[in-house]
Amino acid sequence: MTNRASIDESCIESAIDSSGRTTLPKSVREALGIEPGDRVRYFILENNEVRLLPIRPVARLFGALKYGGPPASLEDMERAIAEGAARVSPTG
Repeated sequence: MTNRASIDESCIESAIDSSGRTTLPKSVREALGIEPGDRVRYFILENNEVRLLPIRPVARLFGALKYGGPPASLEDMERAIAEGAARVSPTG
């Protein structure tokens, strides 16, 4: 399987082997932010084009939200949930 970039770097080609497989060129993997072992999803559009999107593993979300305050107790969390629900509830 050989990959060949065209003159326009936004148009990249790769060969399909006899098993129907292809190698995603490095620039495509980098653009999608995918790494070995990641999965991708193919969307076949009405105009016979295909959109390729990465499937983000949940594990990559670990640490995405930063909280610098003290740990919250279960009671603190339940109180905050109840207060938030009371603000949006039509009866509250």
